[in-house]
Amino acid sequence: MKSPVTAEKAVEIICSNDRVFIHSIAASPLQLIRAMTERADELRNVEIVHLHTEGAAPYADEKYEGIFHINVPFIGSNIREAINAQRADYIPVFLSEVPALFRKGILPLDVALIQVSPPDKHGFCSLGTSVDATRAAVHVARYVVAQINPNMPRTHGDGIIHVNQIDAVIEVDDPLPELKPHKLTSVEMAISKQVTKLIEDGATLQMGIGAIPDAVLGQLENHKDLGIHSEMISDGIIDLALKGVINGSKKQVHPQKILASLALGSRRLYDFLDDNPQIVMLDAAYVNDTSVICRNPKVTAINGAIEVDLTGQVCADSIGTQMYSGVGGQMDFIRGASLSEGGKPIIALPSITKKGESRLVPYLKLGAGVVTTRAHVHYIVTEHGIADLYGKNLRQRAKALINIAHPDHQEWLEKEWFSN
Repeated sequence: MKSPVTAEKAVEIICSNDRVFIHSIAASPLQLIRAMTERADELRNVEIVHLHTEGAAPYADEKYEGIFHINVPFIGSNIREAINAQRADYIPVFLSEVPALFRKGILPLDVALIQVSPPDKHGFCSLGTSVDATRAAVHVARYVVAQINPNMPRTHGDGIIHVNQIDAVIEVDDPLPELKPHKLTSVEMAISKQVTKLIEDGATLQMGIGAIPDAVLGQLENHKDLGIHSEMISDGIIDLALKGVINGSKKQVHPQKILASLALGSRRLYDFLDDNPQIVMLDAAYVNDTSVICRNPKVTAINGAIEVDLTGQVCADSIGTQMYSGVGGQMDFIRGASLSEGGKPIIALPSITKKGESRLVPYLKLGAGVVTTRAHVHYIVTEHGIADLYGKNLRQRAKALINIAHPDHQEWLEKEWFSN
C-alpha cells in the first residue's frame, strides 16, 4: 500500500478547473472534503459532483462561490440552500444513468474522493456502504484519493478496489454518519399498514429510505420468502433477514441474496453488512436497470412523493420551483415493478403536510417537477386507504384519489376537480 499522507497533502492533486467526484451517503470522506475546502485560496472553478452526501458540505458556503461549483444529480439537505439560491446546479437524471455520465465522458472526472475499508491481505479495499455511481467514478477518474477507515464495512459485490488503483491515501478512524432512529407517528403507522396489505409472500421489495419504509418492514414478520432488490437498504431489513423472512428464495436475479447499491442506517446496519455474503452491493447501472428489476417476481416498489395531482402525476423532487431532492431511482423501480410478473408499483405519502395542506391536489404547484408520470402510476397510498389507478380514466382516478385524501380536504378537491 502507498504510504499514508495527511489529508492536506492528499488533496494537493486537485487543481483549478478540475471536476471532482465525492463518494456518496455514509461514505462521504469528510476529512478529504475539509482539506479540499481549506485550499479555497489556491483554487478556482472546481466543479463538485456527487449524489446525496451525509455530513458537512463546507464547499457549498456562499463565500466559496467562484471557487467551488456544485453540479449534482441529487440534492441532499447539506446543499439544498445553495441549489435554490442558484449558486449550485442540479442535473435531472435517473439514478440508473448516472454511472453512464462518467463512463461516456459526458461528465469526465479529474479526481475522485472516496472512503474505503482497510485493504485485506491481497491489497483489496471495499467501497463499503456506497457502490452506486462511485464504482464508475473510480474507474474513469484520472486520480483517486481514498480515506481508509476501519469503521467502513467490507461489503461483497462490485465495490472492490485494489490499493494500486489509488493515487493517494489517508488513514482515519472516524465513525460513519448514522441515520438516527425515528419515533413513528400514528400517520406513518397507518400508511405502513395500508402498504402491507399489498405485499404478498414471495415478493421482491424495493424500498426508499425513511420512516415509512422501515415501518412497512416492521409489519412483515409473518410474511414468507421475501426478497430484496433495492437501490438503498437500511436497518429495517436486519431482523427480517435474521429471522429468515427475507431469504430471497423466490428471486430470479441473485437468488438468496440481498441486492443493493447503497446503505444508510445505524452502526448495527454497518456491522450487519460487514463481510456478509448474503449482501451484494452492486453498481447502480445494474441494480436500477429496469430490464434487470422486472425479471424478479412480484416486485413491490415502495416510494414516496411530495404531492400527487388528481390525474396521478407524482412530484417527488421539488416543492413548486424550489428543488428538494432529485429524480433518483423512483422511475427505475416504478417501471421495473410494473413490468414484473405480479409486480406492484406503490407511491406512499401522508394525506396532508405538517401545515395541514392537502398533498393530494387538483394541480401540482407552479414549477413542480413530474418524477413519475400518470401513465406509470399504479397504486397511491395514504393513511386513509389505497387508490389503484392502473387502467382507470381521469375521472375515475380523481374519484379514487379524493377517497383517500384527508376528510377535511375532500369537499374542496371535489369542487376543484368537477368545476373545471
